[in-house]
Amino acid sequence: MSTVLITGGLGFIGSHLAHRIAAESKVVIVDNISTGRRENVQPHSDITVYEGDITDNEMLTYLFTTYEFDYIYHLAAIASVAESVERPHETLETNFKATVSLLEHARNQKHPVKRFVFASSAAVFGDEKTLPKTEFSPVKPLTPYAIDKLASEQYVLAYNALYGLNTSAVRFFNVYGMRQNPESPYSGVISILTKAFSTEEQGRFTVYGNGNQTRDFVFIKDVIDALVLIAHHEKSKGEVYNIGTGQETSLNELIGQYQDITGNTIETMYEEPRQGDIHASVAGIEKLRKLGFEPRYNVYEGLTAYWKNY
Repeated sequence: MSTVLITGGLGFIGSHLAHRIAAESKVVIVDNISTGRRENVQPHSDITVYEGDITDNEMLTYLFTTYEFDYIYHLAAIASVAESVERPHETLETNFKATVSLLEHARNQKHPVKRFVFASSAAVFGDEKTLPKTEFSPVKPLTPYAIDKLASEQYVLAYNALYGLNTSAVRFFNVYGMRQNPESPYSGVISILTKAFSTEEQGRFTVYGNGNQTRDFVFIKDVIDALVLIAHHEKSKGEVYNIGTGQETSLNELIGQYQDITGNTIETMYEEPRQGDIHASVAGIEKLRKLGFEPRYNVYEGLTAYWKNY
């Protein structure tokens, strides 16, 4: 049985990954519970949770002394772009320096790590206009959050090339699904819409712009499929992958589909676009497809599954 470390394992994506992996592996979670929730992970004999911060090197030393990890999924981060702008130094400590520290612990582990998977973001592309965004598109990080993600990516890939540590990096596009927190100030638009459409809390939804801006919305179950595939595929070592669907959906289309699924309506208000908002984004996923990945959910199917669970 493999032993798997998931940093940020009580969060939205991490908790889904933990439940998936615990079916066949021992899972160790590290989370400071700043945005994650203990209730996201149900008690399980093969899941151990440590409440702590990845910037705490003593804690990391304890973990790597206590366990020998076969796989490491590094998802923990300050996820708020706005917070990174307000607190760039603190973000650097968590989103970049802690990544390098974790890489060092993994490199020095006596038992070779089979794969270290780092969670990056489509934010590294910034407002660069090329579509679709492929792994070879120009990058233009515009915030401390995006800069730290890109720098961490480069370190992760360099550790593969320089030290033989088996690493991969992934760039998440607009992930949505169960356990995404609509109360979070930087939550995904779909979780906020879901709350607005709920029968208890039908209300208003503000669109900044004309609603024709597009995103690549990818359902959480497809994201977990992609993460596990990348972690176990021989050809993904030392590579970075986009995780999306390859399909654009406008905000207006999203609202229309949700109205059809829920049978509810909300009051939609349109305001001026916000400075810095990106008009269009869609992932090129041909590189991921070459590993055998194919999204199982289009937006309508993903929204339907999310709504039924909600």
